[in-house]
Amino acid sequence: MTTAFPLSWPDGFPRSKSRETGQFRTSLAGALNNVRTSLNLFGRDSGKPVTDVVLSSNVSLGCEKPADPGVAVWFRWQGMQVCIPVDRYATPAANLQAIHHVLEARRVELRHGTLALVMASMKGFAALPAPAGRHWSEVLGVSRTAGRDEIEAAHRLLIRQHHPDSGGSEAAAAEINAARDAALKERT
Repeated sequence: MTTAFPLSWPDGFPRSKSRETGQFRTSLAGALNNVRTSLNLFGRDSGKPVTDVVLSSNVSLGCEKPADPGVAVWFRWQGMQVCIPVDRYATPAANLQAIHHVLEARRVELRHGTLALVMASMKGFAALPAPAGRHWSEVLGVSRTAGRDEIEAAHRLLIRQHHPDSGGSEAAAAEINAARDAALKERT
């Protein structure tokens, strides 16, 4: 399942071992807006809509500079699942801005080449779905037949232990919250 948080990185795509500062002069909000605009313009220019967009990162409220600044933009275009992942730079804003430039390069290909050329270059970004996370019962440490009360109790215990305010990580807390939500959704 591709998630906006925590970061869903495509299988088989290597991670950067070191990070550059980058020379982009764009805020996180500005870079995010640039990516959204580029996706819309790419869809318009190609005559093929861009759908199911997920901007995935480790950015959360109160944490715009996570330890892992990678960003992956997932979307569907021409019936193809596409992912443009960038973690070359030290901040999510710089990585988003780099994705914006990659999308703008595809628009240049459209202007000076053909749709067939762009389709060929986009195949390099074709992605399998993001790796599936652990089943909610495994995350919460309960059986798959656990009731709502047992699910809620397991969630409260784990979130107290793994919340960033208690020395845990944002990724762990997000996984625990997502597991609780998935479990309760099955119970409704």
